[in-house]
Amino acid sequence: MTEKNCLSHLQRVMGRRSFVRSTAALLSAPFVGKASQAWAQEKLAGSGEVVVFSYGGSFTQGMRKYVYEAFTKATGIAVVDVTGDFAEPQVRAMNEAGRMDWDLAFIDAQTYPAMSEAGMFQPIDYGLWDAESLLGIPAGNRLKDAAVAYRATTVLAYDARAFRDKAPKSWADFWDVKTFPGPRGLASNVRHNVAFALSADGLPVAERWPVTDEKLDRAFRKLDQIKPHITKWWGAGGEPVQLLLNRELEMTSCGDNRALAAIRQGAPIRVVWDDGNLVYVYWAPLKGGPNTANAQKFLAFVNRAKNAANFTLGTLLPGPNTNQLEFLPSDLPPLLNINKEIASVVVEQDSAWLAKKRSDGKTNLDHLQERWLSWRAQ
Repeated sequence: MTEKNCLSHLQRVMGRRSFVRSTAALLSAPFVGKASQAWAQEKLAGSGEVVVFSYGGSFTQGMRKYVYEAFTKATGIAVVDVTGDFAEPQVRAMNEAGRMDWDLAFIDAQTYPAMSEAGMFQPIDYGLWDAESLLGIPAGNRLKDAAVAYRATTVLAYDARAFRDKAPKSWADFWDVKTFPGPRGLASNVRHNVAFALSADGLPVAERWPVTDEKLDRAFRKLDQIKPHITKWWGAGGEPVQLLLNRELEMTSCGDNRALAAIRQGAPIRVVWDDGNLVYVYWAPLKGGPNTANAQKFLAFVNRAKNAANFTLGTLLPGPNTNQLEFLPSDLPPLLNINKEIASVVVEQDSAWLAKKRSDGKTNLDHLQERWLSWRAQ
């Protein structure tokens, strides 16, 4: 049963008023808390295992503690995790070899279109998803063969100890080395840096994407200005927080989840959300995986509000189900990029444009990367 038919069926059976009242009940914490496990045991019960890609380290530890254990307890299906920096190269290799050893993977939004067109993913069975999940997650986050797993934002983070009187509030301040002197860091990632350079140069965020060749020239002229003041081009996600804590940097770009983890532990780090670069990462069920039915059950399970809250607790990377907010510790929702106030000031990356091919057959992302590597080498 499709999502639309599922909701329509519920409305016909229950009546409009009853449907609205019952939907409200679904979103109440006591009801969802009690119903979640019973629902999973009834609808998602199974056996065997599901093989899920993960990033390793604290991310995988959090997933095991907050998500995998709960899924296995509720359904009887064991989770086997495989780890790596990125899933895409392995998924492509397995697809070419005709042997898919995994069931689910995290796929970046800019790499999703080409892989989907190549038939690497299987359609999601939204008939397994309950009404609460379908209502809580925007339709645009539920694609035919992928669903948003989490939203990640690269933001400006700074050491509060270094800015007691006046703190930076924008990417223009990051570029203002006279008013805000001190060592700076940026990621070795062209997408984020081009976006931030355009913001620092005064381009309205509504005009950030797509990045035309003219805008790209503008961004690199702006990057020329800050390049001498960048003492660290960081690569690993944990680097910027550690560099701030060690006072090797005073401000830097940083993944929001890394900054939030440090802040919740009392670190003197502050975040500027304005004009942050927001990206989506998808759950993608892999075509030909060894446990495709269990993969579908896992997706239905992890996207319920309470389980989505557990995913966020384990990773500090929120999925799109905003109903999860009521199940989180009170200090956390104000710090998440699905919070309405924060969501209104970050800028969603145009991943479809990045994936689009240019006249020379290369993607826009390839073009940006080539320009970036040439600029870094200068």
